[in-house]
Amino acid sequence: MTDADAAPHDVSSSSTADDDLRDSLPDDLNAAEYAGPYEFPDNSRRRKPGYLYLAFAAVCVVLWVWKRDESPLVNDGLLWAALLLGLVAVFSITSGWRMKVDEKEALVAAQGAVGFAVGHASAQQVWRGLRSRPTWRVLIYSVEEPPRRRGLVLVDAVDGRVLEHLVQDNSPEDWDV
Repeated sequence: MTDADAAPHDVSSSSTADDDLRDSLPDDLNAAEYAGPYEFPDNSRRRKPGYLYLAFAAVCVVLWVWKRDESPLVNDGLLWAALLLGLVAVFSITSGWRMKVDEKEALVAAQGAVGFAVGHASAQQVWRGLRSRPTWRVLIYSVEEPPRRRGLVLVDAVDGRVLEHLVQDNSPEDWDV
């Protein structure tokens, strides 16, 4: 039997096997096909793991009280673990702020704080303080081209208060120094 007599290799079966192994993004993560506003996740989701930590801390305390004299595996380390889990739970639950102000409302509040008509603007979510209170950091420019004024405004994402604002002239810097 010669090479010419051998059956040709079936290319379609190998490409079909390769197509079955292709990796793809889930529809909710595929940004190329998504058009629309981005929705920031709410910080109140932090409460869910906090309640889980609290439940595990309670289980540790119950095991420590119930089995500390009977089992060599239950000792004071379980009580320390319960204390640590309880502290993390309290932090997670108390820092789970519900955001009532979205980025559009923060842009409106920022425009009211600076006192000039806003052209270009962007909002970024940041956190302030020990309990991580959500805050919008809004960078704004005046409507003229090129903008004559710029401002930075911090808007509380929980109640919409303007926390701080800074406005200054947008003078071109001299880069030839």
